[in-house]
Amino acid sequence: MLISIVIPTLNEEKNIARLIPYLIQNMGHGNIEIIVVDTVKSIDNGDKVAKNYGAKVIKSEICCRAVQLNLGAHQAKGDILYFIHADVIPPKTYYEDILKAIQKDKDWGFFSYRFNTNNWLLRINSYYTRFDGLFAGGGDQTLFIKKDIFHQIGRFNEDCKIMEDFELTRRLKAQKIPFQIIKNDVIVSARKYEKNNYVKVNLVNFWVFMLFLKGVSQDKIIQIYRKWIL
Repeated sequence: MLISIVIPTLNEEKNIARLIPYLIQNMGHGNIEIIVVDTVKSIDNGDKVAKNYGAKVIKSEICCRAVQLNLGAHQAKGDILYFIHADVIPPKTYYEDILKAIQKDKDWGFFSYRFNTNNWLLRINSYYTRFDGLFAGGGDQTLFIKKDIFHQIGRFNEDCKIMEDFELTRRLKAQKIPFQIIKNDVIVSARKYEKNNYVKVNLVNFWVFMLFLKGVSQDKIIQIYRKWIL
């Protein structure tokens, strides 16, 4: 089964040089295609690096993750789409894990994660990604979905400049489309917590998520987030 891995990028040369070889080395006996959707605003060589590793590269005129993800999905050849941020590392068995979930009649899902640090507070945060809850389904958890379901649900909402991942998963859950949380951790960078602090990041995350649920404008949410988080 062909899995199309879609990676949106903006100046992600270093991460792409690490992620793409990792995905290829750990595909096992599976079949993948890697699609990197780079924005024209990138000023590094991430697109060239991706091409050198055999990835298909699409240039997006619009710097918006929802738009970039939809562009990649539109050109994907696989029956399964797997959306990954460039700065995360999926588990080595990611292909087999997704395939097993699909074979159990799960139409979509995501992984649990842990941070690349032993900080005990962040271990508490990551523990709860193993369960379905209000904050489950964010982009760091890497989303997989059958391509026909993705188009049926209406793709990513391109009006979303932030939290496009939560917006999509809320629609999927509202329609009771069967999903699975794969309890095999993706590795996520703790950089944001290290630059700021644990309490501050969690409070701001909760604040902007509540604003999102209340329908506050995307521009306002971004303004608040950028004011408080470095």
